[in-house]
Amino acid sequence: MTLRADHVAGGAFVVFGILIIALSGDLPAGQLSMPGSGFLPKIVAVLTIILGLALIVRASESPTFATIAWSDGAHAALVTVIAVVATALYTKLGFLITMASMMIALLIVVERRKPLHALAYSAAVVLATYAVFVYVLKTPLPSSPFTY
Repeated sequence: MTLRADHVAGGAFVVFGILIIALSGDLPAGQLSMPGSGFLPKIVAVLTIILGLALIVRASESPTFATIAWSDGAHAALVTVIAVVATALYTKLGFLITMASMMIALLIVVERRKPLHALAYSAAVVLATYAVFVYVLKTPLPSSPFTY
């Protein structure tokens, strides 16, 4: 059997789905009429597993794993590192500072956009997102250590 790209990707999705189910196991799933906090993670995990299995089944249509070019690996690693750092700082620095910093880093460092345009775009997106979550959806977001 030839190892193909979709075999690896599908297997990763299956493992990720199983990991999500294992990590959300102590959250109450509730019932269909009154779902608990573990309901959505389990649904998403099951769908991830099903779609991962579909990738594995249809893997014969994908290129072989050995022929994949890894030239964009450094770019993907940099995006992953920035996302991990933002996740770690999210509750400490709050939504506004963390998301603005992440977007600015992604746009300037990774995508090499003009700094002034990146700052304006990041501010607009973060403020619009903040307004929707806080004022429209009435969802509290982590505040920065500089607020009272």
